[in-house]
Amino acid sequence: MGSGFAIVVDVGKTMTKVSLWSREGRLLDRATRSSASVAKDGVRVLDAPNIGRFVLDAIGAMDTRGVEYIVPVAHGAGVAALRNGNLALLPLDYEQALPAELLANYRRLRAPFAETGSPALPDGLNLGAQLYWLDRLHSAAMAGATLLPWAQYWAWFLSGEAVSEVTSHGCHSDLWNPAAGAFSTLAVAQGWADRFAPLARAGDVVGTVRPDIARQTGLSPATKVLAGLHDSNAALLAARGFPQISGGEATVLSTGTWFVAMRSTTAAVNTAALPEARDCLVNVDVAGRPVPSARFMGGREIETLVGIDTRRVDIKPDQPHLLDAVAGLVECGAMVLPTLAPGCGPFPEGKGGWINQPDNWFARRAGACLYTALVANAALDLIGAKETLLVEGRFAEAQVLVRALASLRPDMRVYTANAHTDVSFGALRLIDPALVPDGVPNAVAPLPIDLENYRTQWTGRIIT
Repeated sequence: MGSGFAIVVDVGKTMTKVSLWSREGRLLDRATRSSASVAKDGVRVLDAPNIGRFVLDAIGAMDTRGVEYIVPVAHGAGVAALRNGNLALLPLDYEQALPAELLANYRRLRAPFAETGSPALPDGLNLGAQLYWLDRLHSAAMAGATLLPWAQYWAWFLSGEAVSEVTSHGCHSDLWNPAAGAFSTLAVAQGWADRFAPLARAGDVVGTVRPDIARQTGLSPATKVLAGLHDSNAALLAARGFPQISGGEATVLSTGTWFVAMRSTTAAVNTAALPEARDCLVNVDVAGRPVPSARFMGGREIETLVGIDTRRVDIKPDQPHLLDAVAGLVECGAMVLPTLAPGCGPFPEGKGGWINQPDNWFARRAGACLYTALVANAALDLIGAKETLLVEGRFAEAQVLVRALASLRPDMRVYTANAHTDVSFGALRLIDPALVPDGVPNAVAPLPIDLENYRTQWTGRIIT
């Protein structure tokens, strides 16, 4: 199988994953832990100390002989502040509500969507909103602090070198102008542009592991640490390793806590025309190019509907039972209306919930998958997705979800990729862009049921 070559540290909103990879791009080992936030002085913050301990313990438990690189990946709605070589304060959890008056004042200052590609989002999902509050909530700690996006905080944690990077700046932050490839007028006016660590490219080596980390984990002191990148962009980079995706018109639907659709195209797209109020945005890929995107909190909504363990909609032994339940749902018009994560997705003001909720446990889970497919289909329409769709991430093995998408989009070729390693594999491709995913994408067959009338009923019942 090959010896260890690189470690990827993926700090997501729900889970932190540490994975060991061979030079050939094979997964050798993997450890996971919840990324649950904690409360400090009545404010929800990211649990950086315990995540850091887990990362080092996980690396230490792996066979690190031969490891040459570490690549950090993280969600895009976290920001760290460093003072005197230390974390000045724990980063905000982006689901922490901001004071209403402060948020209203901030939104009057925001740069327009046409400039940033960042929609106005709830709570702290816009990094600018977090910084605006932190500058007032912790003015002494923030004064003169060096700012880092969350992914690059982990590069600093591992290497001691502080940098920032465009995929993290360019994901609904309000801080970046994708067309200009520079900080937004808001970031400049508020002084944040000057306070962020210097820009690096995602694949740049920023340094080697700290000596104390090398001693603790068994890593070679010469192990190189890359700047790293935003997790959805890592999924896009992984998908571009498939010949079905690279170089042509294709969309990647990355599934986790968030479902993020990113359209990879060589055609000119007027990103300013994307509907800001429906959670469309412009991401920025590792080359700095604008990527038309749309998103919704699909994993969280499934969690709300299922109420136990989100794996249960994609656990392999249950897939035939969930597929068998679809016909009954369609026949009786049982459906879930958006939105279960208020303020998010293509129907942010929707009053969501069940219509004709079934008693059967398989049917309820199948209904959750149908709902998510319908919302995903609407999001894909908003960004003009066409030709090819690749579904990756936690829910790519949920057969009702992906087959419903294939039914709803008959003019697209729909594929799935490995459900557990795509973000990490994308990070690995920063080291070796020639790496291609193992195997081929799995072609998805539509459901044997026509969903068009069901979709029409669902759309007509949406209450906003």
